[in-house]
Amino acid sequence: MDENMWIIELESALLDDCNVNDIYSICQGKPLPEALRPDVWQVCLDVRNKSDQMSLFNEIYDLPFQSQLREDCQRYVDRIGNDEEDKVSVVSDLESIMTFYCKNRNLQYEPENGWIELLLPLCALKLNRSDTFNLFEAIRDTYIPKGCKPKGNVFHVFRLLLLYHDPELCTVLDTKKITPDLYSLTWFQSLFASCSSLSVIIAMWDLYFQNADPFMVFFLALIILINGREQIMAMKSSSKEEIVKFLVNMPCALEVDDVSDFCSLAQYYALKTPTSFKTDYLKALYGKQNDTPRSQEESNKVSQALCLPVSVYELVENSATEFPVQDAVRFFLVDCRPAEQYNAGHLSTAFHLDCNLMLQEPVAFATAVQGLLTAQKQAIEVNSNAGGEHLCFMGSGRVEEDQYTHMVVASFLQKNTHYVSLLTGGYASIHDYFGDHMADCLEDHSASKCLVCQQHNVKQAKPTALKASTPSSTDLFSKFSAAMKSKSAEVKGRLLDIIVNPSSNGSGAGASGASNNGAGQAQTVQERHVSAKERNGKRYRNVAPVFSIDDENEDAYDPAEKDAPQPAGVNKEIVNLNQYFKTADIINAFKCQDVHINGYMYDSHLIITPTHLVVLRELGRGQAQIMVRRPLASIVKITAKKRHRDLITFKYGFPDGDGLLITDMDRFLIPNAAEATALVSKQIVHVLDNAN
Repeated sequence: MDENMWIIELESALLDDCNVNDIYSICQGKPLPEALRPDVWQVCLDVRNKSDQMSLFNEIYDLPFQSQLREDCQRYVDRIGNDEEDKVSVVSDLESIMTFYCKNRNLQYEPENGWIELLLPLCALKLNRSDTFNLFEAIRDTYIPKGCKPKGNVFHVFRLLLLYHDPELCTVLDTKKITPDLYSLTWFQSLFASCSSLSVIIAMWDLYFQNADPFMVFFLALIILINGREQIMAMKSSSKEEIVKFLVNMPCALEVDDVSDFCSLAQYYALKTPTSFKTDYLKALYGKQNDTPRSQEESNKVSQALCLPVSVYELVENSATEFPVQDAVRFFLVDCRPAEQYNAGHLSTAFHLDCNLMLQEPVAFATAVQGLLTAQKQAIEVNSNAGGEHLCFMGSGRVEEDQYTHMVVASFLQKNTHYVSLLTGGYASIHDYFGDHMADCLEDHSASKCLVCQQHNVKQAKPTALKASTPSSTDLFSKFSAAMKSKSAEVKGRLLDIIVNPSSNGSGAGASGASNNGAGQAQTVQERHVSAKERNGKRYRNVAPVFSIDDENEDAYDPAEKDAPQPAGVNKEIVNLNQYFKTADIINAFKCQDVHINGYMYDSHLIITPTHLVVLRELGRGQAQIMVRRPLASIVKITAKKRHRDLITFKYGFPDGDGLLITDMDRFLIPNAAEATALVSKQIVHVLDNAN
């Protein structure tokens, strides 16, 4: 009975106004009951309440290609092996639906275009023509990439994906002049229905529609190739025709029991692929089908791409974000600009590899590449956010220099290096992304020597003056700058226990004034920020914390510590907000916004319990995720900005001689900041009194 409770829950949800997220959370990859499948698919494809479009069909079969369409419908149905009465009914439904689809969309049917293969599994659901048509139309619009034709854009994109994950296999196929459209055209245009059994397709589509990711077909196709890698590599001496025939038929070996693992592997590879792959190509592949000059231009850009592109937005976010998901993409940024350009401004996390060395000094270039690989390996070993398996190369964004950057990238691809990507727009895109905050986020930036600044010298000369006159206005971007510098230090072996002082451009140790809350006398307290490895200290017994509310502009800090992995024991479980607020030990809860290192703010709740400060981040639908649980006894300082009294920073650590050892910090925008900080102060004193 317990095993089938989910089916009862699914039936109940289908009676209500559920959506694809509800379906996914209930089913969790289980095979759907046959009786519920039609309703589930209609919910997942959002056609449950769609009107009867087939009622507009005039039942006139007069298309120029009508006889070809009818003949193909009959031929496909004959393969099914149903009894004659069923065959007549299915042929009639197929021809009616596709005739109306062509007339309604002003499209022309072409033999072997995948439409019939796509319709046959839907006919197996035994729905009426209207519902079947709505499902077919939704699948075509949502999940079939536009341009599924020989040499179409979709296959250029797929090749870039294969090159990213298995460059050696991609090179073998390229050498044989086997382009993806020669073997995967039918996979994409029918979601594998053309080359798999009906039972396999039904099981696959059950998971596919619940997953609601139009790009899943790319990763399923990738898994097909990677799974057959050994056989493909063993066929190097075979003819092109033999290899293509083998590739086309690979999905035929799939069985129903393989489907779950097949889809899970696809999702795993999707996780290990830069999100730019989807965001950059979504409009081109799944937008309205057209052949405008602009769409042709996009197609040319993809077909001429050297490797997978990465957007500047993803790179910056990736450099300053926590990585709670194992195997998520982590970039190791390689700056390939000439030395003089690099020295005029660069990201601190970037490893410099002068592309000019490749032609001018090959031996020095080879040495530099070995240094790069060694630095990357070390960064991965210490689990640094500044280093990962995924190499992202960056040029200047100027055609004249980037041709050499492309040569460097090509040299890595020729060595079958996995996970190679290229930053779209190069350094110029990073420079423009930061805008007025650029001077705070780039290291060693010189407006007089920077080529981008020289092009926009009037516009880009402002950040330096802005920084001098209103340091607090670039505070959030300064966070990013400090994080980048600290993560760079991990790779380069610098010390992480210094305080970055804005007044000295992050190069010196800083101190902040504080008043001893217990004695009420002013004194200077030295703060020192530590790395995650040093976080083993405990508050000295019977020693009061140096604790104050500072009405000062925030002293800088090492925000890489906030992005470091949470200590063992910190649970990031999902909770129901209403139920959580009813917990007996909650003293008060304050709605706030968690201010992230990259400037993003997340709707959150600051929960105060007798012993802890708990942060809940809203997920929607009445749910939240527990981000951190901070012991109140670990709070050693609370600061507020003069101009923004509601922007509160909590610093955690313990006394270290006459100073403070800062181990971590959080920042929140709290509408009731005064009330919240007063209550936290009161509870800290209470906790310490009880401890003593």
